[in-house]
Amino acid sequence: MDARGFIDELTALDPETAACLVNTRELPAREPRLDPFPSDLPAVLTSRLGLLGIEGLYAHQSRGLEALRGGRDVILSTGTASGKTLVYDVAFAEAAITVPKATALYLFPTKALARDQLRAVRALKLTQIRASAYDGDTPKAERPLVRKNANLVLTNPDMLHLSILPDHARWADFFFRLSLIVIDEAHVCRGVFGSHVAMVLRRLRRLIEHYGGTPRWCLASATVGNPGELASRLTGLDVEVVEGVGGPAGDKLFALWNPPIVDEETGRRRSALAEASWLMGRLVADDVRTIGFTRSRRAAELLAEFTRRDLGDASRRSRVVSYRAGYLAEDRRAIERRLAEGDLLAVAATNALELGIDIGSLDAVVLTGYPGTRASMWQQAGRAGRRAEGSLAMLVAQDDPLDQYLVHHPEDLFDKPAEAAVIDPENPYVREPHLRCAARELPIADEDHRYFGADTGAALERMGERGELTRRRDAWHDAGRESPHRGVDVRAGAGTVYTIVNADTGEVIGTADEHRAFGTLHPGAVYLHMGEQYLVTELHLDRGVAAVKAADPDYYTQARTITDIEIVGELERGTLEGVEVSFGDVLVTDQVVGFVRKLVSTNEVVDEEALALPPQRLETRSLWFTITPEVIAKAAVTPRQLAGAIHAAEHAAIGLMPLIATCDRWDLGGVSTPLHQDTGLTTIFIHDAYPGGAGIAERGFRHIERLLEATLETIRQCPCSLGCPSCVQSPKCGNGNEPLDKPAAAALLAAILGVTWG
Repeated sequence: MDARGFIDELTALDPETAACLVNTRELPAREPRLDPFPSDLPAVLTSRLGLLGIEGLYAHQSRGLEALRGGRDVILSTGTASGKTLVYDVAFAEAAITVPKATALYLFPTKALARDQLRAVRALKLTQIRASAYDGDTPKAERPLVRKNANLVLTNPDMLHLSILPDHARWADFFFRLSLIVIDEAHVCRGVFGSHVAMVLRRLRRLIEHYGGTPRWCLASATVGNPGELASRLTGLDVEVVEGVGGPAGDKLFALWNPPIVDEETGRRRSALAEASWLMGRLVADDVRTIGFTRSRRAAELLAEFTRRDLGDASRRSRVVSYRAGYLAEDRRAIERRLAEGDLLAVAATNALELGIDIGSLDAVVLTGYPGTRASMWQQAGRAGRRAEGSLAMLVAQDDPLDQYLVHHPEDLFDKPAEAAVIDPENPYVREPHLRCAARELPIADEDHRYFGADTGAALERMGERGELTRRRDAWHDAGRESPHRGVDVRAGAGTVYTIVNADTGEVIGTADEHRAFGTLHPGAVYLHMGEQYLVTELHLDRGVAAVKAADPDYYTQARTITDIEIVGELERGTLEGVEVSFGDVLVTDQVVGFVRKLVSTNEVVDEEALALPPQRLETRSLWFTITPEVIAKAAVTPRQLAGAIHAAEHAAIGLMPLIATCDRWDLGGVSTPLHQDTGLTTIFIHDAYPGGAGIAERGFRHIERLLEATLETIRQCPCSLGCPSCVQSPKCGNGNEPLDKPAAAALLAAILGVTWG
């Protein structure tokens, strides 16, 4: 497509529309050269690749394949459509041909991606590869056949944890013959989910080595800032890093688009969803094949519906659909086929289509809001222009601090290295439940401590004192009668897991960790699950169950909380222009005391309701910085302004933390107080919202200057007068965004950083 021509035509409509185009970046076409296949690859394999149109390898593919063939573990960290899959497929295909009893295990974050890759493997048409998916959709009657007959099993971390590892004796022969283990889309394994996956992989390593297996490990990831560290923390192994720019691609125009301000006083902008649907409608009207990405199921449905409404042509309207989890598998496959075959003009999708499912070549991508990481942004943008033609990518900014900062600082999007993927497998709240699973699988001897990280011995002793484990014959055994595996949800936070049940059907629709349950699953709460709305009718504290009913209210709910924070221990300390910055262990006490209902359309408070829920204690990790009276005086912030200034600064800083680490603002909490009992000074805390921590606050501590500089810049540039969602208001504030003082926050941050304000 003519991307520049489309943008020029769009901005010629009127000055207000032209003002929405904040920045563009032209990305040149890539034409990397091909290296020949290694001369000693089996001829039948190169022949099959040739039939698929694959005549050689890009440089990064050659390096990755060379490492695997040399017996080394590797992480491939490259962009979209760079051919990472081909590297490990060729590595295993060679093993299957030359060592007939060799097996391989592929792990994918989603069932859909595993099924898509299963089709890709079968396209090689090699009789030596007997591939099968083994996941929750695999009928129980077929599972023994998979174990017996398949030499390539495609599954996910959940199934590995809940089914394969507890039943490892039946997989003994498969483990013994393992030649390759693949962790695909490894960048998805971050935060607490990544920490759980790391422990599952360590348990897998121990059992494989118990049965005598010696596989190579291959991780495939989008570009991240710390691929080697991520791979090492996930597997516990030293892993070779192979990076590359990707396969061939046409030139791409990347446009940053900021919706117009609709309320000058509050600074409120037109919604990103409405703006994205208008842009998609313009693209579809020009017959430009387009994909629009959103962050929820409901938003995907609305984006498709709003786009169809903007089209006058009925034939075009029928070629605009939505795609999300929750559809039947056959419906999703049909949409994927229609996309790949060119039958559809546009699809509105969640990030279910961000990963490597093959949907062919598209012309344009519209991102409804920054997806949270540069890795995801490039994955989504890479869905267009995957061949030689030119393409367009448009990022439509949302009304929040991170999006507003990024559209005004394109160098952070285009020129800065990708964020680090943060995991902490030694978090005791994650590690100890997995240690109990490991002991159930195979008693843990002293030499097994090397799999599970530092201080494993102390963790086992604590679990023994609690009666969870017992030591017999120089090894730790699980002391329970029932398997502990079902009590560990690798996709939930740590601690007690609350089960969310649809009261109308009895169906379990999800889970939530205990430290989020009170704020999101209290009676009367509107609960959003995968884009669908439910109304919470009951929360059973003793049973750990929340009952919900499907609903579609015109309001949302926000919990009111009282929070206290106590410093348990300082681990590190630094200074920033005379302000002391610390990182350490804290105890956060939260009590949900009520909630408000707010209209979705206007954010207006409809009513408020009191609640009587017990306080919750969260042992986690935090960064904090203390502000002296001298700095406050330098900023000319009065005692009356101080509480609003630090509260606003805390909100904005939390909203910008994804600049530093791969996270969401919901992964963090914050407390700001004019006088804290432990420091004796004005203090701002930003803490991980998970028991034991998730590594995010630590990353913020190490990059505190950059975080606060971005926070100040965002507050300064926001056109509102008193503070808005684009700068200092938070959607999760337990105090209803009161008090907030935007000008005082900017003055205080400037004084902390030692820069001029005004």
